[in-house]
Amino acid sequence: MNGPRQARPQTSVRHRTPSQDVSAALLAAAEDVLDREGLAGLTIRAVATEAGVAPMGVYNRFGGKPGLIDALLARGFVLLREAILAAPGHGLVRLRNSGDAYRQFALAHTHLYTLMFNHPDDVAPSPETLTSAVESFEALVLLVTDAMSRGDLVESDPVEVGQSIWCGVHGAMSLELAGIGFTPDRARTFHLMNDAVLAGFARRRDEQPLPRRSRS
Repeated sequence: MNGPRQARPQTSVRHRTPSQDVSAALLAAAEDVLDREGLAGLTIRAVATEAGVAPMGVYNRFGGKPGLIDALLARGFVLLREAILAAPGHGLVRLRNSGDAYRQFALAHTHLYTLMFNHPDDVAPSPETLTSAVESFEALVLLVTDAMSRGDLVESDPVEVGQSIWCGVHGAMSLELAGIGFTPDRARTFHLMNDAVLAGFARRRDEQPLPRRSRS
């Protein structure tokens, strides 16, 4: 997926309709089924049972399992974007915290996160889902741009920097979720990686670019 050249401003709040609420409830039920039973157990009937509706209600809104999975993908990227933007702090510290938020999202939504980056071949992401995916990356670019404007990062292409950061956090989480690792403290290993990547782009490379983390 090619990144955008610059981050978009945050969108305004959208008012939900009752139909959107039903769809959101069905997607929440679908994620519960996915978390509990995996992709093989994610069926229209299982989701309908989880949500307490007739299977036709799921078909009416998503058209079938591929449409349901596509909607789950879009939901996942929306949640990821919200997690990134909710990171506290400013500048470089907020960027580091957004990496921690990325990890926590992947751990809290393991099956959904895996599905977002490895969906079945018969599921073609809709334009809306692709937009959600791009917007989740744009959230990271927005934080990179802010850090550059504050003088925390060397001025360069924020998309390239964002892509490098994403490569680091996504690669680390892919290994962690696959159970591949040789260190006893996975969180510490992730933090060391994240801090090293950010330090490489920091303006003041001869100084400590980030406050030290607590060892607790």
